Amino acid sequence: MAESISRSLRDGCLEGEHAPALTIEDSLACPLGSHVFDHFLANLASQIADGTSQARGLVLVALNRSPSFYIDLLRRKGVDASLVDKWVRILDCYSDPLDWKDRIPPLMNVQKPSTRENVSFFRDVRDINKLLSSVLDLGKGFVGQGKTRFAVAVDLVSNLLRHTSLPSVAGLLNNLRSNDQISCIFWLIHSDLHEPRVSTALAYVSTVVASVQPIMQLTDEHRSRRDFLWLEKNSCKAKFYVRLKRRNGRVKLLAEELHMDQVGVKFAAVTSENSFVNKSLLPKVQFNLQLSDQERVDRAKVVLPYEHQGNGEAIQIYDGRRSLSDDQKDPHLVQPSTFSVMTDAQATSGNGEIHYIRDSDDEQPDSDEDPDDDLNI
Repeated sequence: MAESISRSLRDGCLEGEHAPALTIEDSLACPLGSHVFDHFLANLASQIADGTSQARGLVLVALNRSPSFYIDLLRRKGVDASLVDKWVRILDCYSDPLDWKDRIPPLMNVQKPSTRENVSFFRDVRDINKLLSSVLDLGKGFVGQGKTRFAVAVDLVSNLLRHTSLPSVAGLLNNLRSNDQISCIFWLIHSDLHEPRVSTALAYVSTVVASVQPIMQLTDEHRSRRDFLWLEKNSCKAKFYVRLKRRNGRVKLLAEELHMDQVGVKFAAVTSENSFVNKSLLPKVQFNLQLSDQERVDRAKVVLPYEHQGNGEAIQIYDGRRSLSDDQKDPHLVQPSTFSVMTDAQATSGNGEIHYIRDSDDEQPDSDEDPDDDLNI
């Protein structure tokens, strides 16, 4: 499943469609979302360097960690340093996100922003329009005048939401996704820091939502005993749920297990004890989507009107095209060309008998027959 996400980011978008958008969600109970973000970031950067990706470059908006951290990360993942400088552009929103450092007296020891060629310093993340323009300007260095595209990664949307409104952040992500120069975009959010409507809004502009959830839930018993076993398990293992939106509108739910080691994250198939799908990921509707055991039994007992039971006898259906002479040749068939109705009282008195004879065989089939006469109702 994680491989399918990597392929979606690598292949990018089709002509005339919006770029694929990935939301990665985690929480304090299972803070492994940053490792998942680093995993997809390193894979995409490696594919761009190899020339196997639709994107010809990567613009990383660094809000949560310094640009030097990501440069070292990509080198540890095996991406050549010269290729990192060539194909990766970092917008430094980490060093001075609110433009405060210029107001500090020069005698104080203040860390200066990076001066690397592929790192651009950005002040005041509250200006969303300027942030959008800066991302697109960095991408123009890859795109040039051709139709090539570039990818965008935002390491932590939660930091943006601290300084600006949800509509502004959602508009920024949607504008990037709908830009014809963007190949794909993905971001990370700490979902437990925000109201549910924030996750809903970001999921609306996403094509894939990947949720990192704890393998062991924290209970009152753990709190009372001060048992930190759950913390140890959740720090090295997690459930990885993915909600994928298809182009035809269908939604597909997938699940894997996530394991942490010294190299990074690894994904494996869900074991039998964790094979269920988290109910919180299912859409909330006001009717039941599943049948109970008793409802299945009751449904199996229902006899549908088109099911001919026969009761052990052969079933013959009149098609309305036999003539009276043909029916007379077969004594076992009821003569359909003659229709008689007579009540009990009329039979006693000998009056009230009605006979109907079809005019000719050219008459339209079933014109004198009940259209539902062949149904065993």
